[in-house]
Amino acid sequence: MEAKPYRIIYDFRFSDGKSHRFEILLDAKIRCVNPAGSLTPTLAWTRLDFEQCRCCPLDPTEVRFCPVAVNIAEIVEAFKDKASSESCSIRCEVQERIYLKKTTLMEGISSLFGIIMATSCCPVMDFFKPMARFHLPFSTGDESTVRAVGMFLLGYYLRNPGDGSFLTAMKDLEQRYDRVRQVNEGLFARITHIGSQDADKNAVIMLHSLSMLLGMEISQNLDSVADIFTAAGG
Repeated sequence: MEAKPYRIIYDFRFSDGKSHRFEILLDAKIRCVNPAGSLTPTLAWTRLDFEQCRCCPLDPTEVRFCPVAVNIAEIVEAFKDKASSESCSIRCEVQERIYLKKTTLMEGISSLFGIIMATSCCPVMDFFKPMARFHLPFSTGDESTVRAVGMFLLGYYLRNPGDGSFLTAMKDLEQRYDRVRQVNEGLFARITHIGSQDADKNAVIMLHSLSMLLGMEISQNLDSVADIFTAAGG
């Protein structure tokens, strides 16, 4: 059975009561699979040969439209007469959780553009696919830096499993998680003597389970996320 698309929804709401809702669907290969809609053929700026990026490897004689432009066309048209500084409330919903932020329209559009650009099958942007699958709306500069570098290094490790330096690093990480599990066990033993309810105890159990899961993943060469990096190419 084919897996259901991974869904990301951005809902923009303004003080005048108006709103805009955009849904992004990602397939198993982390590609945006939303239909392009009827706007694209009427917009000259979506053609590949219109201000084509200097680094673009696509051939306008074979590819008529820019894959990124096609997928952002609806957003651009919706907000083309809006000021970037306009305040709005944005709700971003992914399958695992919901993010809410009151911010500028510019920040919201930037976050939405980021996920679309990474998943529109632009050959230059494809390496961002793993980050897109674990989308973090409204990320700060520091968060983006850590995520980008971390994802790149993780992808490098999965594509080069025999690299000695990475094997040493992963072994060290595995040992650190083993010590984390020991701390969780010790903390749980402490708080079992306090109170009659179990919320705090179950919270520690949850952390302990996560540390065990991560430890197993590391020992198994992170097989469960390998496919995500395969989708991003070499």
